[in-house]
Parts: sequence; structure tokens; C-alpha cells
Amino acid sequence: MAEDLHEDDTPAVRKRPRPGERRVQILRMLATMLEQGDERITTSALAARLGVSEAALYRHFASKAQMFEGLIDFIENALMALIRQVQEREAPGHIQATRIVTLVLQFADKNPGMTRVMTGEALVLEHARLQERVNFLFEKIEAALRQTLREGAADSATPSVDAQIKASWLMAFTQGRLQQYVRSGFKRSVLTHLDACLALMA
Repeated sequence: MAEDLHEDDTPAVRKRPRPGERRVQILRMLATMLEQGDERITTSALAARLGVSEAALYRHFASKAQMFEGLIDFIENALMALIRQVQEREAPGHIQATRIVTLVLQFADKNPGMTRVMTGEALVLEHARLQERVNFLFEKIEAALRQTLREGAADSATPSVDAQIKASWLMAFTQGRLQQYVRSGFKRSVLTHLDACLALMA
């Protein structure tokens, strides 16, 4: 058909993705599929959604586990960058800690598919090292909470709850919210009454 041809009547040449672009497309589609259903995702289904062969996927990722690792890398880099911004802008203490919790939950709210990875729900039948990576990410977030609460208590004239206990409490609240969000099929928002809940923990 004429619309499928260039003006010089030569067949349209399919534009090749720039280096790294196909990897990003694969990860975006994986996140989208995680958001749309709770069935285990296969590489054949992923390839079909992208309109490529399974072999094309394996040119960019050695395995499906490596694709999930790519998503976990994205989640970790995004969350730790947000946490660093909070640490630079807010004084250490409870306000900084609650801001960190808020940003983690806002990230989940905007990225439902990735939240299934964060809770481990999407990793149940995948390689065990993926869940270990997610566990390590939450340990890093809890360490950031513990550090700011400890520093805030040191600067305060009034006694406070032990930083480790309070950080653990905030982390349990955060992970509980993420679990509720996933189990509800993303209908129960992670942000419902968030400010009021965090105020009660102060």
C-alpha cells in the first residue's frame, strides 16, 4: 500500500533501537504486565507483547531472572536517589524519616507493577537471589531511617524512643502498606490517611 512506502517508492526501513533502548522497552513491558495481572509472566508472553522473538529478548538479558534484576536495579536506584534528596533537604529526625516513608509509598503508588516486585509477590517462583536483593533494598531503607532518627535524637533536648525500634516500626508500616496495595489488586491506596498515620507514630 502507498502509505507503507516512502516517497521514492522504496520499502520503509524499520528503525533500529538505539543502544540500551530495547532493554528499557523490555523492562517497561515487564512492569506493565506485572501491573495488569497476577499470573506468572513467561518470556514467550513478554516477547509477544513486544512483537519480537524470545531470541531477541535473550540478546539483551541472559535470563528472565536477569530481567527482574534489571527492574530491581531501577527500583533501588530510584528510591535511594529520592532518599538522598530528602537527606540533603531535611534536618535529621522524625520529619526526615516520615518523608522517606512517604516517598517510598508514593513511588509504589505510581508504579504498581514494580510494587509486586518490592513485596516479593512477583518473585515467588523465580530465583531466590531476587528476593534476597529486595530484602537488601529494604535493609538499606531501614538503615537510612535508623540513621536519621539516631541523629535527630542526638540533636534533641528531649528523650526519644530508641532509633532502631522506631525505624523497625516505620519499616513494618511501609511494607504492610505495600502488601495491602498488592493484595487489593491496587485498589487500596498506599497513601490513604498517610499523614494521619505517620502523625500517630510521631
